[in-house]
Amino acid sequence: MSQSDPTDHALATIASILDQVASPREPGGMAAEQEPDVAAQVEADGYSKTGPGPMEALRFKWTVRRQAEDQYFVDETFGDSSRPISRGPMSADAAIRFVDDQASEARQRFEALRNEMAGRAAAAEILRGKDDV
Repeated sequence: MSQSDPTDHALATIASILDQVASPREPGGMAAEQEPDVAAQVEADGYSKTGPGPMEALRFKWTVRRQAEDQYFVDETFGDSSRPISRGPMSADAAIRFVDDQASEARQRFEALRNEMAGRAAAAEILRGKDDV
């Protein structure tokens, strides 16, 4: 039996962590699949979603804030202590849609990365099995 590569162990560990992570749903949040006209029923100021990921320090967060009458901005942060990047001004509906779209895109990218890592871990297992023969 050959000694395994530490990279293989790291990939396997990360893949197992990612398999256990369920994408969190913000309280009062909206599912990304809902129709845009339903977004008008949600209070825009303070509306927030957090991207997926195994660690809080590696997650994006999008939060809507009201600047003036009918002017909303979306603050995007990465982790707990990053400085926000603001987008806007936009309408309340546009701000909510922007947050939903960003969270949906982040979730899709996360799933693609997780699937790629799982595939690489499986390939490493197959190669390791050939080395043992």
